[in-house]
Amino acid sequence: MVNVGEKQITSRTAQAEAKLRMQPETLRKLLSSELKKGDALATARIAGIMAAKRTWELIPLCHNIPIDSVHIDFFDNGTDELLIVSTLRCTYRTGIEMESLTAVSVAALTVYDMCKAIDRGMTIECIRLLEKTGGKQDYHYEG
Repeated sequence: MVNVGEKQITSRTAQAEAKLRMQPETLRKLLSSELKKGDALATARIAGIMAAKRTWELIPLCHNIPIDSVHIDFFDNGTDELLIVSTLRCTYRTGIEMESLTAVSVAALTVYDMCKAIDRGMTIECIRLLEKTGGKQDYHYEG
Protein backbone atom coordinates (compact mmCIF):
# COMPACT_ATOMS: atom_id res chain seq x y z
CA MET A 1 0.00 0.00 0.00
CA VAL A 2 1.35 3.42 -0.92
CA ASN A 3 2.23 5.68 2.01
CA VAL A 4 0.04 8.79 1.71
CA GLY A 5 0.83 10.09 5.20
CA GLU A 6 3.03 12.91 3.89
CA LYS A 7 0.55 14.07 1.25
CA GLN A 8 -1.49 17.21 1.79
CA ILE A 9 -5.20 16.86 2.52
CA THR A 10 -7.14 18.42 -0.37
CA SER A 11 -10.64 18.42 -1.77
CA ARG A 12 -10.90 15.76 -4.47
CA THR A 13 -13.55 14.66 -6.95
CA ALA A 14 -13.89 11.86 -9.45
CA GLN A 15 -16.50 11.14 -12.08
CA ALA A 16 -16.83 7.82 -13.91
CA GLU A 17 -19.28 6.23 -16.32
CA ALA A 18 -20.48 2.85 -17.50
CA LYS A 19 -22.73 2.09 -20.47
CA LEU A 20 -25.24 -0.73 -20.76
CA ARG A 21 -26.50 -1.70 -24.18
CA MET A 22 -29.80 -3.57 -24.27
CA GLN A 23 -32.87 -4.22 -26.38
CA PRO A 24 -35.08 -1.11 -26.76
CA GLU A 25 -37.97 -2.91 -25.01
CA THR A 26 -35.72 -3.72 -22.06
CA LEU A 27 -34.74 -0.07 -21.73
CA ARG A 28 -38.40 0.97 -21.92
CA LYS A 29 -39.37 -1.44 -19.12
CA LEU A 30 -36.37 -0.41 -17.05
CA LEU A 31 -37.19 3.29 -17.30
CA SER A 32 -40.89 2.77 -16.59
CA SER A 33 -40.23 0.48 -13.57
CA GLU A 34 -42.06 -2.45 -15.19
CA LEU A 35 -39.51 -5.10 -14.21
CA LYS A 36 -40.64 -8.05 -12.09
CA LYS A 37 -37.79 -7.41 -9.62
CA GLY A 38 -38.91 -3.80 -9.06
CA ASP A 39 -37.29 -0.40 -9.50
CA ALA A 40 -33.89 -1.32 -10.93
CA LEU A 41 -32.57 2.24 -11.07
CA ALA A 42 -33.26 2.92 -7.39
CA THR A 43 -31.73 -0.43 -6.49
CA ALA A 44 -28.68 0.21 -8.70
CA ARG A 45 -28.20 3.66 -7.16
CA ILE A 46 -28.11 2.16 -3.65
CA ALA A 47 -25.82 -0.66 -4.83
CA GLY A 48 -23.41 1.84 -6.38
CA ILE A 49 -23.31 3.93 -3.21
CA MET A 50 -22.70 0.84 -1.09
CA ALA A 51 -19.94 -0.32 -3.44
CA ALA A 52 -18.20 3.06 -3.33
CA LYS A 53 -18.14 2.90 0.45
CA ARG A 54 -16.60 -0.61 0.39
CA THR A 55 -14.08 -0.19 -2.41
CA TRP A 56 -11.17 -0.50 0.02
CA GLU A 57 -12.45 -3.98 0.90
CA LEU A 58 -12.84 -5.03 -2.74
CA ILE A 59 -9.71 -3.65 -4.43
CA PRO A 60 -6.41 -4.79 -2.91
CA LEU A 61 -4.18 -1.99 -1.60
CA CYS A 62 -6.86 0.73 -1.84
CA HIS A 63 -7.04 3.15 1.06
CA ASN A 64 -10.18 3.47 3.15
CA ILE A 65 -11.20 6.96 2.06
CA PRO A 66 -13.66 9.13 4.00
CA ILE A 67 -16.23 9.84 1.29
CA ASP A 68 -18.08 13.15 1.52
CA SER A 69 -20.69 12.47 -1.17
CA VAL A 70 -21.76 9.98 -3.82
CA HIS A 71 -24.17 10.80 -6.64
CA ILE A 72 -25.25 8.25 -9.22
CA ASP A 73 -27.26 9.37 -12.23
CA PHE A 74 -28.82 7.52 -15.14
CA PHE A 75 -29.31 8.76 -18.69
CA ASP A 76 -30.76 7.05 -21.75
CA ASN A 77 -30.32 7.67 -25.45
CA GLY A 78 -33.96 6.86 -26.16
CA THR A 79 -33.24 3.59 -27.91
CA ASP A 80 -30.89 0.96 -26.50
CA GLU A 81 -28.35 2.48 -24.12
CA LEU A 82 -28.30 3.37 -20.44
CA LEU A 83 -25.47 5.58 -19.23
CA ILE A 84 -24.56 5.45 -15.53
CA VAL A 85 -22.49 8.34 -14.14
CA SER A 86 -21.05 8.53 -10.64
CA THR A 87 -19.70 11.69 -9.04
CA LEU A 88 -17.83 11.35 -5.76
CA ARG A 89 -16.20 13.87 -3.45
CA CYS A 90 -13.80 13.55 -0.55
CA THR A 91 -11.33 15.59 1.43
CA TYR A 92 -8.30 13.40 1.88
CA ARG A 93 -4.68 12.65 0.98
CA THR A 94 -5.40 10.43 -2.01
CA GLY A 95 -7.91 10.36 -4.84
CA ILE A 96 -11.34 8.84 -5.09
CA GLU A 97 -11.16 7.46 -8.64
CA MET A 98 -11.39 3.79 -7.70
CA GLU A 99 -14.50 4.46 -5.63
CA SER A 100 -16.15 6.22 -8.55
CA LEU A 101 -15.25 3.41 -10.97
CA THR A 102 -16.44 0.78 -8.50
CA ALA A 103 -19.73 2.62 -8.02
CA VAL A 104 -20.62 2.60 -11.75
CA SER A 105 -19.44 -0.98 -12.15
CA VAL A 106 -21.64 -2.33 -9.38
CA ALA A 107 -24.58 -0.14 -10.42
CA ALA A 108 -24.26 -1.57 -13.97
CA LEU A 109 -24.08 -5.14 -12.65
CA THR A 110 -27.18 -4.49 -10.56
CA VAL A 111 -29.15 -3.27 -13.57
CA TYR A 112 -27.94 -6.30 -15.51
CA ASP A 113 -29.07 -8.63 -12.73
CA MET A 114 -32.50 -7.04 -12.55
CA CYS A 115 -33.02 -7.11 -16.35
CA LYS A 116 -31.39 -10.42 -17.28
CA ALA A 117 -34.66 -12.37 -17.19
CA ILE A 118 -35.89 -10.42 -20.22
CA ASP A 119 -32.58 -9.63 -21.97
CA ARG A 120 -29.56 -11.90 -21.57
CA GLY A 121 -27.84 -10.15 -24.49
CA MET A 122 -27.16 -6.95 -22.56
CA THR A 123 -23.58 -5.74 -22.54
CA ILE A 124 -21.76 -3.58 -20.03
CA GLU A 125 -19.42 -1.34 -21.98
CA CYS A 126 -16.93 1.42 -21.60
CA ILE A 127 -16.34 1.69 -17.86
CA ARG A 128 -14.01 4.68 -17.62
CA LEU A 129 -12.89 7.63 -15.57
CA LEU A 130 -14.29 10.87 -16.94
CA GLU A 131 -12.51 13.30 -14.66
CA LYS A 132 -10.65 13.73 -11.41
CA THR A 133 -9.71 16.88 -9.56
CA GLY A 134 -7.50 17.57 -6.56
CA GLY A 135 -4.07 16.27 -5.73
CA LYS A 136 -1.07 16.80 -8.03
CA GLN A 137 -2.80 16.35 -11.39
CA ASP A 138 -6.32 16.88 -12.63
CA TYR A 139 -7.64 14.62 -15.39
CA HIS A 140 -10.42 15.22 -17.93
CA TYR A 141 -11.40 12.57 -20.46
CA GLU A 142 -11.05 13.89 -24.00
CA GLY A 143 -13.41 11.55 -25.82
